[in-house]
Amino acid sequence: MEVHVIQPDLNAEIFGAKTRPHLLHQTVVMQLANRRAGSASTKSKGFVRGGGKKPWRQKGTGRARAGSIRSPIFVGGGTTFGPQPRDYSYRMPRTARREALLSALSLKSRDGKIVVVDKFQLDEPKTKLMVKALAELKVESALIVIAQPDTKIERSARNLPKVKVLRVEGLNVYDLLRYEHLILTDVALKMIEERLAA
Repeated sequence: MEVHVIQPDLNAEIFGAKTRPHLLHQTVVMQLANRRAGSASTKSKGFVRGGGKKPWRQKGTGRARAGSIRSPIFVGGGTTFGPQPRDYSYRMPRTARREALLSALSLKSRDGKIVVVDKFQLDEPKTKLMVKALAELKVESALIVIAQPDTKIERSARNLPKVKVLRVEGLNVYDLLRYEHLILTDVALKMIEERLAA
């Protein structure tokens, strides 16, 4: 197991940007909306089985006129204006998404919650090794960003509720705000700076 903390010079343009709470909020709302399944489905009276026969004659019974026992006013009837499968996803402008990511990274940097390591390697995929590595870094809740796929790290962290491992291309505002610390490998840091450079 190898974890060595380094103190790199963070790019002020990326890690020293102005915090924009409204963009952070909009981006989180967008990400959560995009995760929605949108599979809630109800049946209107036209889709409920049965109800083909008029329950009683139109006039002379003293009751209100009714054409189907599958009307919404009957038990077992259809639903009025119920949810139908739909797509909740939408996209913010690219520049707004970039600014939100810069805001989140700058917020972490300003709070001193960014930890950069020259390498993050585990000998085998074991949860206890990940716990030990995080204890050495004095970190409990962390988003770990790696440059390349690493099954040992990814599998070691997946049972820890306060730890998540992402690759650089998956870096997002929601996860940055959700976890207290951001742990970056040196290579991942360089890739982020290249990606977000103006």
